[in-house]
Amino acid sequence: MNLNVIVFGAHPDDAELSMGGTIARLTKNKYRVGIVDLTKGEMGTRGSAQIRKKEAEEAAKILNVKVRKNLSIPDGNIELNDENIKKVVKVIRKYKPEIIFAPYINDRHPDHIDASALIKRAMFTSGLIKYKTTENKKIQKAYRPLKLFYYMQTFTFIPSFILDITDTFQQKMESIFAYNTQVHSPGKSRSNEPETFISTPEFIGYIEARAKTYGFQIGKKYGEPFYSETEIEMNLNGLFGK
Repeated sequence: MNLNVIVFGAHPDDAELSMGGTIARLTKNKYRVGIVDLTKGEMGTRGSAQIRKKEAEEAAKILNVKVRKNLSIPDGNIELNDENIKKVVKVIRKYKPEIIFAPYINDRHPDHIDASALIKRAMFTSGLIKYKTTENKKIQKAYRPLKLFYYMQTFTFIPSFILDITDTFQQKMESIFAYNTQVHSPGKSRSNEPETFISTPEFIGYIEARAKTYGFQIGKKYGEPFYSETEIEMNLNGLFGK
C-alpha cells in the first residue's frame, strides 16, 4: 500500500504534539497517512518503551492513520550513519509518499535536530538508483518524495504556510492525551513520576495557545505552522488538492 504522506518523529508523541490536527485533517479527507517514530522513547523520564508503544497505537487510532511504525533507533543517539539512513530509505521506498514531514532543523531537543538531518539525508538518498535496499528479499526501486516539510516543536520559525486545523483541533488534543504517562490531561491527578518539560498543565496550555496564535494569523481559530526550504506552488484547490 502506498501512502500519500509520512510523518517522521524522533519519539512517539512528537507527531501528535506538533501536527496532530494536520494529520487528522488529511485522514478526514481520505489521504493515506503514516507515522514513523525513529525511537521508542526509552530514555524518557516517565513511563516506559512498552507503555509508550501502547499509547502510540491508541493515538494512531484516534488520528485514523494507515500505518504506524517504529524504527527502533536508540533514543538519545539518532546518528547520521548508513544503518539509520537505510532504515528510513526502506520505509520511503516501501510506501512511496508524495510528501514527508520531519522535525524542524533546529530545536531545544538534540534528538529532534538529529532526526531532521537524518530524514533529509534519507529522502535524498532514497532517490539514488545505485543505493541498494531490499524488502522481503526483493530489490527496492529508487524513489524520492516530491516535498519535505518541517513542523514546529519548541523553537519557532517564520512559517512557509499555516494549515487550518479548527475542525480537527479536538481530535489532535485527544491524540495527545492518549500519552497518559507523558502529558497532563484535564481531570487527571498529578503523577508521582518526576515532572518533565511536557508533563505540566502549562505545556498543554502552550500547545493550545500556539494553535490559536497561528490560527489567528490566517483568520481561523486554530492553525499549525510549517516550513519549506523550497518554494511552494499553490493551486486553486489548496496545498493538498482538496
